[in-house]
Amino acid sequence: MNLSMRWLKEFVTLDEMPMRAFTEAITMSGSKVEGWEKEGSEIENVVVGQVLKLERHPDSDHLWICQIDVGAGEPLQIVTGAQNLQENDFVPVALHNSMLPGGKKIKKGKLRGVESNGMLCSLGELGLTQHDFPNAIEDGIFVLGDDCDHTLGKPICEAIGFDDTKVEFEITSNRPDCFSVIGLAREAAATFDKELHLHTPVVKGGHGDCTPLLDVKIEEPDLCYIYSAKVVKNVRVKPSPRWMRERLRAMGVRPINNIVDITNYVMLEYGQPMHAFDLRYVDDATIRVRRAKAGETITTLDGVDRKLTEKQLVIADAHKPIAIAGVMGGEYSGIMDDTTTIVFESACFNGSSVRTTARDQGMRTDASARYEKGLDPNNCLPALERACELVEMLDAGDVMDGVIVDDHSSKERHRIHLDVDWINRFLDTNLSADEMKATLTKLDCQFDGDDILVPTFRPDLEHKADIAEEIVRFYGYNKVPGTSLNGGAQGKYTPRQKFLSKIGDTMFALGASEIMTYSFISPKYYDKIRMPADSPLRKSIVISNPLGEDTSIMRTVALPSMLEVLSRNYNNRNEAACLFELASEYIPTTEDKLPVEKATLVVGMYGNNADFFTVKGMAEQLLEKLSVTDYDIAASSEEYSYHPGRCAVLTIGGQRLGVIGEIHPEVAENYGIDERVYCFTLDVDLLFANAKTDKTYTPLPKFPAVTRDLALLCDDAIPVLDLEKAIVRGAGNLLEKIKLFDVYKGAQIEAGKKSVAFNIVLRSSDSTLTDEQTNRVMKKVMEELEKVGAVLRS
Repeated sequence: MNLSMRWLKEFVTLDEMPMRAFTEAITMSGSKVEGWEKEGSEIENVVVGQVLKLERHPDSDHLWICQIDVGAGEPLQIVTGAQNLQENDFVPVALHNSMLPGGKKIKKGKLRGVESNGMLCSLGELGLTQHDFPNAIEDGIFVLGDDCDHTLGKPICEAIGFDDTKVEFEITSNRPDCFSVIGLAREAAATFDKELHLHTPVVKGGHGDCTPLLDVKIEEPDLCYIYSAKVVKNVRVKPSPRWMRERLRAMGVRPINNIVDITNYVMLEYGQPMHAFDLRYVDDATIRVRRAKAGETITTLDGVDRKLTEKQLVIADAHKPIAIAGVMGGEYSGIMDDTTTIVFESACFNGSSVRTTARDQGMRTDASARYEKGLDPNNCLPALERACELVEMLDAGDVMDGVIVDDHSSKERHRIHLDVDWINRFLDTNLSADEMKATLTKLDCQFDGDDILVPTFRPDLEHKADIAEEIVRFYGYNKVPGTSLNGGAQGKYTPRQKFLSKIGDTMFALGASEIMTYSFISPKYYDKIRMPADSPLRKSIVISNPLGEDTSIMRTVALPSMLEVLSRNYNNRNEAACLFELASEYIPTTEDKLPVEKATLVVGMYGNNADFFTVKGMAEQLLEKLSVTDYDIAASSEEYSYHPGRCAVLTIGGQRLGVIGEIHPEVAENYGIDERVYCFTLDVDLLFANAKTDKTYTPLPKFPAVTRDLALLCDDAIPVLDLEKAIVRGAGNLLEKIKLFDVYKGAQIEAGKKSVAFNIVLRSSDSTLTDEQTNRVMKKVMEELEKVGAVLRS
């Protein structure tokens, strides 16, 4: 919302103050200022001049040598190519070292050998158009009309009224009253404790009674609270006066003609959208505010044919819709050059109805933007009177007497009890009832004893907390003492948040980059990862209003999302990638319950010589960092998305913890990746449940350790982990550390066998181990190893 400061000062007498002080004060009182700008601020050293003499350039057929009086004594000589000048014309003169919009600098020089001490300016060079000055020509020098100041040497922006200051406000949706000059003037008056000067429109009329000319009826009173109209005959369409064009321009509205400008002017001043119908195109002089009928269409003012639905409200004549209520008029409802009789409409429509209609029709207008926030129906008639007053002021037509109105609105003010003690406790202030009432009175509140009668243009004031907010924003937030919150929650991470942060930190340290993907995917993704048709994970939650088929279901597995990102990196010629995501998977339950949201860590990589042991090592490093132990790893060929010979399943306590392995070649091909891809997934909830978060410390050992190396021979199919577990069982509490340092298969080992070597460290916490104790432990170790099929290598 732009606000013209010149227009504002018509309602509030503000002392001369810096704009920064004004904007800061009104922002602190609740009307947030986004910024402000003075019109013509880019124009420097451009003044009013008068053409004294014109003569042809001796070396050019189209250039003129002008003698220009700028009120500085000697005339200036300026060469121009414009052909629309005459002697005694008043024109904008850019002097030597002047500046024009867009950073264009003007300096004196020579044109075809003749000295030129500046430049004469067109409308476009000043940043203006013919909408601002309709009598000026577009492709010539701007000749100042009688409505401009002709004082020689006067800065051009002051002379033509291009020097207003416009302030941009961010108005919240609960304050529709502030989408108007009067609404912001009311806020400014309260902020600076000034008197608000409101004008009561006066219409002379005297050109006959309009009430027999039009039959108005509201058929949907729940969607239209009031519909009022007045008739103007003998319409004289012409440009608006300069003062009106200036105000419209400063507010960001383009001037058109006097009738259209009046409707826009009233909308900006009162916040009440208006429309002017050409009475010729209202069939049978009948207006009905009704829902559209099935199959009805309308061509709106923008020339678009629009289909209407039965839930949309329209303004119709006896046979057809002539406007979409609160949004836009029909193509024959506008003002034309031959229009003679018009109907000014001022109505109040249901905000939700206008919002949904504008959305469904795919258009949002200045009118709909106001209506959808909920306007005051009691503002309609004053706005209508103001429009007719302006018609008479601008001699735009003859206003007929009477008002045609169908009114179903409520005139009652909402009542809220003024609880002074509660408000003071709530705000931690010590204000008297009189001080509170004085503030509320500035906002047009009335009082019935200790009850506040809220004005109808303030629908946001519903409870005593709203009243407290009104009081404190004008009292001053900075005057309210600061207090500490009682029983406030401590600002720290929960144990789970710390755990998730640790996962992220560890993955970063291992060289992975984090990604975030959407939780909704395409059903086709399950085919791409080779998920069986009868898998229960295919029973996904279907989104009722998806953006498209590719985002139509909630994922039950996060692997496809990771592969999509890896594929995108690969196809964009990223030579290597190592990524991770803490993703959510949504597992359906029964029909009447929400799905289970399962947290899963997904890691994926390709390139940089990545292999199965790289991804397995990352998983083991993460588990070690999280203090997750007692897990098992077993080879698996049953995972449909993974290579059957390069895959392992992790379990803990009999529960599935995750999968590690190389992605199946067919899956990689489905994603357009011609390299081997490696991934692992871990169940975050199961990780969290099994992480040992309590740290225990042991003193430094007092007694020496005993080291033994074991070279074992076993079948090639026996996992090394089974051998490690056997050693742990046999050594018991004396085992301090075990390390694999060699796996050998070759000519000295028979086919189908392998040699596995471990380094074992034994230590007792209460004595030095003897040879006898050590040998006894090693014997138990070998007994356990023999149970799994391993013997000492000879």
